[in-house]
Amino acid sequence: MKVDIITLFPEMCRAPLMGSILGKAMERGLWELGVHDLRQWSTDRHRRVDDTPYGGGQGMVMQCAPLFAAVEALATPDSRVVLMTPQGRRLDQRVVESYTSCRHLIILCGHYEGIDHRVVETLVHDEISLGDYVLTNGAIAATILTDAIIRLLPGVLGDERSSQEESFSAATGLLEAPCYTKPVEFRGLKVPDILLSGHHANIAKWKAGQSLLRTRAMRPDLLPDHRTTDLIAAPPQKSPAAPADTPPA
Repeated sequence: MKVDIITLFPEMCRAPLMGSILGKAMERGLWELGVHDLRQWSTDRHRRVDDTPYGGGQGMVMQCAPLFAAVEALATPDSRVVLMTPQGRRLDQRVVESYTSCRHLIILCGHYEGIDHRVVETLVHDEISLGDYVLTNGAIAATILTDAIIRLLPGVLGDERSSQEESFSAATGLLEAPCYTKPVEFRGLKVPDILLSGHHANIAKWKAGQSLLRTRAMRPDLLPDHRTTDLIAAPPQKSPAAPADTPPA
C-alpha cells in the first residue's frame, strides 16, 4: 500500500509515521509514504493556497487550483482520495479495516475554514472525521487514520492475533479485556487467578466475559440490543482495595 498525504504541515505527519513499528514496516517494504506540502502546487508568487470566502464569513478557504494540481499529480487508477474534515462520517474500526484493501490512498488535510467545495464534489471519494470536535488542522487526523490502517496490514504487527483481539476488532466489536503483567501482586493488588491457571479455554471464556462487561460499562453503544449474556463467565475478580494513600491509577 502507498499513502500520500497532502498538507500544509508535512513535518507533523512524518515523525509519527516514520518511527517505531510503522517505520520498520516501511523499511521492510510493507508500505510506502509520501508527505507533500500543498504549497509546491501553488502558482502564486507568495505560494498562497487560500483566499477569502465568497458570500462572506470568517477565515480563509483553501483554493481549488493547488488541490486539483496536487491530486492529479499523484493519482493513479488505483487511487482513493480521502478528505479529513469534521463534516465527514465518523471514523471507526470497520471504516479503518475497509481501507486495508486499497492500493493507494491520497489523504487531503483540511485547514482554515475548509476547502473549496468543488474539490469535494469532483475529486474526493470519502470524507472522514475523527469525531464531533474540531482540530487546528487535518494533518493530525491524517496521521491517525494512516496509523490505524497500516498497523492492520499483514506483517506489520509482530503477532497477527494482536489486531484480532484488541478493542473494536471485527471478531466481536467489543472493548478488549483487561490485561496484566508481572509482578503477580503489587501493593496488595493481585492478578486474577484465572490468568495464572494455564487453562486456555477458561482464560478465553473469562476474557470474553470481561470484554462484554467492560463494554457494557464504558461503551454500551457498541452493544446491539440482541447481545446476550452467555459470554459472561464469572463476576470480575475484585482485587483488595488499595491503601488510602495510594494514588489513583
